[in-house]
Amino acid sequence: MRICSFLPSATEMVYALGLGDELAGVTYECDYPPAARAKPVVVHTRLAPTATSAAVDRQVAEFVARGESLYRVDLQALAALQPDLIITQDLCHVCAASPGDLVDALARLPCPPQVLSLSPRTLAEVLGDIRRLGEATERGAAAEKLVAELEERIRRVEEAVASAKQRPRVACLEWLDPPYVAGHWVPEMVEKAGGVDALGRVGEPSRRVSWEEVLTSRPDVIVVMPCGYRLAQTVAECRGVRFPPGWDALPAVRAGRVFAVDANSYFSRPGPRLVRGLQLLASVLHLQPRSLFAAPAEGVAAV
Repeated sequence: MRICSFLPSATEMVYALGLGDELAGVTYECDYPPAARAKPVVVHTRLAPTATSAAVDRQVAEFVARGESLYRVDLQALAALQPDLIITQDLCHVCAASPGDLVDALARLPCPPQVLSLSPRTLAEVLGDIRRLGEATERGAAAEKLVAELEERIRRVEEAVASAKQRPRVACLEWLDPPYVAGHWVPEMVEKAGGVDALGRVGEPSRRVSWEEVLTSRPDVIVVMPCGYRLAQTVAECRGVRFPPGWDALPAVRAGRVFAVDANSYFSRPGPRLVRGLQLLASVLHLQPRSLFAAPAEGVAAV
């Protein structure tokens, strides 16, 4: 089977199911595992490189206003690969290519491939998509084994925080300029990690908020996780943003509990590594040794 992945998270799932050799094409963002970088790129971004989140937001707004996609499918490369399966999504047209981006490509392929659309909104749906991919690729047993391992790791985190005396209020900021709070599976991750999401809504999209809403929520912990950003980018973003008056008086800021995380690896992508993001959250919410949750030390920094 020849597989083309239009999603970095799906690319991670493909490798996790032992299908790396069958992955024929990927997106420009597919960077994990490292072997994915060697695969032919069939999906490119149309956004111009920029150093600021405000500039990214302006570009996205302009594309949306024109009714244009943020992504470009390399039709020639895709036709040359002749995939049997294309994995896409219909959850967020900003985050990744969607079925709409496939219309022209499918019309030009002599043998239309199977299209699997993954659009999870919760952790359970992410695990369900692993099963769906397993069924579509005849790797059902491997998918069940992977899901069972991930569920066990989730259970261990929940048990570890069950006896916590306090459940801190948490603000998960998915963008800073303008401010957005994370949605979908992130508020659920906060809950399972022993916290209370002060602004996000389980299973619902990320949403733009005012700084006044953030200040009024009085979070005990703030986790900055700009969608698609790695840790170094997030730290730089935090240092470059002018936070509003009253920011320094927030409980999280006064206690030194504002954390930047590697959102690109552990929060933005609905794949297997969300469980490591859950472990990381548990460690920062309850200030436990990271080894207790096996959370990656490189994935978080106090800012």
